[in-house]
Amino acid sequence: MRKFWLLFAQVTTIGLALFFVINTLKPDLLSGAARTGVITLQESPTRSTDAQPTTTGFSMAAKKVMPAVVNIFTSQEIKRLPSPFMEDPRFRFFFGDEFEDAPRRGSNLGSGVIISQDGYILTNHHVVEAADQIEVALADGRKAKATVVGSDPETDLAVIRINLPDGIPIITFGQSDQARVGDIVLAIGNPFGVGQTVTMGIISALKRSHLGLNTFENFIQTDAAINPGNSGGALVDANGNLLGINSAIYSPNGGSLGIGFAIPVSTAKKVMEQIIQHGSVTRGWIGVAAQDLTPELAESFKLGETKGVLISEVMRNGPANKAGVKPGDILVSVDDKLLADSNAMLEIISSIPPGRISELKLLRNEKEVVVQVKVGKRPKSRGQE
Repeated sequence: MRKFWLLFAQVTTIGLALFFVINTLKPDLLSGAARTGVITLQESPTRSTDAQPTTTGFSMAAKKVMPAVVNIFTSQEIKRLPSPFMEDPRFRFFFGDEFEDAPRRGSNLGSGVIISQDGYILTNHHVVEAADQIEVALADGRKAKATVVGSDPETDLAVIRINLPDGIPIITFGQSDQARVGDIVLAIGNPFGVGQTVTMGIISALKRSHLGLNTFENFIQTDAAINPGNSGGALVDANGNLLGINSAIYSPNGGSLGIGFAIPVSTAKKVMEQIIQHGSVTRGWIGVAAQDLTPELAESFKLGETKGVLISEVMRNGPANKAGVKPGDILVSVDDKLLADSNAMLEIISSIPPGRISELKLLRNEKEVVVQVKVGKRPKSRGQE
């Protein structure tokens, strides 16, 4: 028994000696030791005090873009309707001239993007619509009066201009056609008038259309927070390159629900260039209304895999009517460009200069018909192509 206790004492002494040596020379080997007595935590070694933290986030992209994004404040005169009570002297006695027919001023706010050292700013049509006074606030706090160069209600885009101070950077245009679902984006604008704000999200979808927002729709959908006041602001990629102009949100209460829409720069550049050169946008038009082909319609017309759009209406004396296009025709292609849907037809025809002769390929009673149409100028009113 004595030998057993002697052996136990020797083993314990050697074990404590090893523990002391390891704890002194290699303490990291014991980092997995229990800390609380409840659970065992695997802790990393203590970070050196002179180590530099790794920089994460998108501060460089935001720093690049924010000076090129402006806040826009507009106002317009609103005339009051004549009140029949104003003829009653008792009404005027109690309420005075508060209800006079004198006009009052309404205000609106939004955002914009500086696109040129010449002072051109790209924004939304609805931001500056009907405004008789426009003030632009730069990111550094300076303010300037702006004038409208031109606008395009059918894409909800407008260009305004200010006397741009020296040293203000302009936006760098990106490649919206190369954007992919899941790409990280930043939305920069002036939500609710609180001041310039940056929010982050991803591209949720591309080429959103048939939303009933504009005549020409090809939206980038994002979950980056976009709220009233963000309209006309920038949607940029992680490198600070412009991908779209924030235009609309899906919301029953006016706040962000993670569904925002931006007009891609591929569309904005075309519209912007025409506005700057001509003050407005000129588009081709043939005078038809069309609807997408559903599987049921395709089956009823015995189209099989044929793509195209159904001509539902032809305007009397319009270009298509003069060329012999009839309601019920299936428009398959324009100048050999196949049509996937009515939105594609709208884009292709509107891009044709008025006066040009174009070839329309139709299906009528299961037979192919080819007609030549002289493209006209699209009217200002909405509704028909």
